[in-house]
Amino acid sequence: MQPLAERMRPGSLNEYTGQEHIIGEGSALRNAIKQQLLPSLILWGPPGVGKTSLAHIIAGELKRPFYMLSAINSGVKDIREIIEKAGDQNIFNQKKPVLFIDEIHRFSKSQQDSLLGAVEKGSITLIGATTENPSFEVISALLSRCQVYVLKSLNEKELLSLLHNAIEKDVVLKQKEIFLKEHEALLRISGGDARKLYNALEIVVNSSESKKLEITNELVLHTIQQNLALYDKNGEQHYDIISAFIKSIRGSDPNAALYYLARMLKGGEDPLFIARRMLILASEDIGNANPNAMLLANACFNSVNVIGMPESRIILAQCVSYLACSAKSNASYMGIEQAYELVQKQGDLPVPLHLRNAPSKLMKELGYGKEYEYAHSYENNFIAMEFLPEQIAGITLYEPGKNAREEEQRQRLKQLWKEKYGY
Repeated sequence: MQPLAERMRPGSLNEYTGQEHIIGEGSALRNAIKQQLLPSLILWGPPGVGKTSLAHIIAGELKRPFYMLSAINSGVKDIREIIEKAGDQNIFNQKKPVLFIDEIHRFSKSQQDSLLGAVEKGSITLIGATTENPSFEVISALLSRCQVYVLKSLNEKELLSLLHNAIEKDVVLKQKEIFLKEHEALLRISGGDARKLYNALEIVVNSSESKKLEITNELVLHTIQQNLALYDKNGEQHYDIISAFIKSIRGSDPNAALYYLARMLKGGEDPLFIARRMLILASEDIGNANPNAMLLANACFNSVNVIGMPESRIILAQCVSYLACSAKSNASYMGIEQAYELVQKQGDLPVPLHLRNAPSKLMKELGYGKEYEYAHSYENNFIAMEFLPEQIAGITLYEPGKNAREEEQRQRLKQLWKEKYGY
């Protein structure tokens, strides 16, 4: 018997729950499906929000052949075999297949490269699913050829709808008289993840041999705790643990961070995945408060790649404890986020003439680079000159954090720019 989550997998867009922002009536994706003009795309979102189901539904709506690979156990050979089949189908004027790759962020660069030709030629429509930011995990050449859609965790109303639908329509559950008296515990356990919700419900129902069952918060919590090993068997807590790990380092608790590190390693997590997440954290959460954090995290990543387990646990533990104990700052991260928002809002503002490149005579005649002053020709290697476009002159994007290193930066910037940037 299939698990409840599989039995309840939706078969059409009308049965699909959630993600109205991307597949609701009138949305770009829904219109593309209706018009049979679907581009290759990346579905990015947390686990259990319907990425795989949506890929199945899209292929079904388009009435195209559907191939599915998991990045965990597939290689370049598997990709090439499917691309060859797709080529044969195109020869015979059949509709081009949909290739769905689950956890595409786990594919190596060479594996992702092997997809490029087929995506460029349009011999396949690629749908990739990822829980990681595709900007970091998908190669730029492939990402530029795909439309990225962000899926959200399911809200309370949507999760409740799934619960009632399962109780009323599932071939197994509807054989019992199930009364959902309380639902808060089930929803809290799910964390917006439909698969977790179905698994928890199934465990609670299977724990009772009675034909009648009243589900309460107390019953749910007691049953799930008794069946914790079963609940975690398929790695359902993977994302909870990596979240706790990152938040423990960010919160400067080396004890908790080492505990979650051990949990992940004992559970068979890829050490390079852990090292990669720490490399991101070293910039996002520590940044200029301690620039050495990035150097150590990078050295950790490279060392783990060379050494392997079990010795890599020692290297990871050193890096984890160092990052957790380090001063923290997200100033540079917040700075680029604000800069992104500014570019989105203001568009492509003209670069000041004195900063423009002037490789030709005409450009020089137009004043390109004319009033540029070479900073190294002045005292302290600094000249107060305008570098931002006129429309946003004086705007502050980088606000140094409140720590020793960034306070030095603040004082230097204040000394150089006086009151211009409000330092």
